Amino acid sequence: MKTIICMITIGLLLLLPAGICFSQQGGQPQAKGLDEQVQEIKSDVLAIAAELDQLEEKLLFPSHTQCALFISLAPAETFRLDAVDISLDERPVAAHIYSFKELEALQKGGVQRIFTGNISSGEHRLQVLFRGQGESGSQVERRQDFMVSKGIGPAFYELVLSQQGLTLKDR
Repeated sequence: MKTIICMITIGLLLLLPAGICFSQQGGQPQAKGLDEQVQEIKSDVLAIAAELDQLEEKLLFPSHTQCALFISLAPAETFRLDAVDISLDERPVAAHIYSFKELEALQKGGVQRIFTGNISSGEHRLQVLFRGQGESGSQVERRQDFMVSKGIGPAFYELVLSQQGLTLKDR
């Protein structure tokens, strides 16, 4: 899908020099018209790119198989989250190492979408491992398994991490 967006963008960019050549022959009034045309083409390209992004998401993640996982920290949590590894049905689906800014955003109540994928309806085993550092400087490593039940529609789950462990919520 990204190649289609690139091809459309390249095609439109190739048309721009042809328009510029026409404007150089005609003088100032046509140049103003050309600027308006360029702006229209740019806005059209942006609109097409936004529409293609939506189509891409619909094609890659249809609503009946879509599953998304989110990460957040428990309120007032002070431990430093370093990394998260997530497996779904014994298959690694996401791993992330947190930067200072990402951790700061999570501590301020932010939520990170860590995984979007397709799974079939039914029961699935979700395994989560996270590592971090506690207030006293001690290493924190927690692993927990969950059974998630995916219905017909899209499934959204939130993993709330704390130094003591993690909880899974349906969103």
